[in-house]
Amino acid sequence: MNPIGVFASVDAGLGVSWDVIEKVGVPTIQLHAPHRQSRGPEVVERLRQQLKQIGVTLTAVFGGFEGESYADIPTVGRTIGLVPPETRQERLQEMFEISDFAQQMGCDTVALHIGVVPHDRNDPQRAGIVDVTRELCQHCGRHGQFLHLETGQESAEDLIAFIDDVGVDNLRINFDPANMILYGMGDPLEALKKLAPLVRSVHCKDGTWSDQPGVTWGQEVPLGQGDVNIKAYLETLRDIGYTGPLTIEREIPQDPERQLREIGDAVRLLETYLRELHG
Repeated sequence: MNPIGVFASVDAGLGVSWDVIEKVGVPTIQLHAPHRQSRGPEVVERLRQQLKQIGVTLTAVFGGFEGESYADIPTVGRTIGLVPPETRQERLQEMFEISDFAQQMGCDTVALHIGVVPHDRNDPQRAGIVDVTRELCQHCGRHGQFLHLETGQESAEDLIAFIDDVGVDNLRINFDPANMILYGMGDPLEALKKLAPLVRSVHCKDGTWSDQPGVTWGQEVPLGQGDVNIKAYLETLRDIGYTGPLTIEREIPQDPERQLREIGDAVRLLETYLRELHG
């Protein structure tokens, strides 16, 4: 069966805090990259030892940047990832450093939200985003790493076209079904089937549709209470041959007790469905 995981953080405020990983009781984590001061060799050694002691495997390191905001969909377009030209080179350098940190942590996967890429292949802004993504993939490749793009800001067809344009072998997808709903970018199960050959990691997250999909946000909700249809999601992952971790993402940093409780509920829900699927 697929191992279950959780999205975690050392100091960046996303995911469960580092000291509760053991309480969650899962064998894998994805990690939001720590701030620069928390990526030194002493910290790396301590984190590696702590994960070893509790029997947890790090499966991906996610990049994020100062100045990003998910306040609403237009703000995402202006601030997220490697798309904004005024911060692109600075953020690329930081992703190089995050790739180096992941290598020191023994992790072969780096991931991020690339941002809102123009869907028109003739858009003059698109070529620079393709180039910077290729440059990051080449850096990751020197460490034997894959770069995963998180789903959300584009349809399955647009994401496939972008990956084709970048044209490297180590660019893959971290599939988040709820993001397809939250951003209004298409049915998550149909998108998963289309993206199947490129999916190398996944999130387990749930959400409900906005009344204006693609214009205003949908709403993130506890796993199993939204429009994803988690049981069908797991069946589809099985059908496409995905055997990797199922990483629970539930972002409620302002209420860590509720976050931990809902993640615990999500673990039990996934375990129940996996038993039904695999016996």
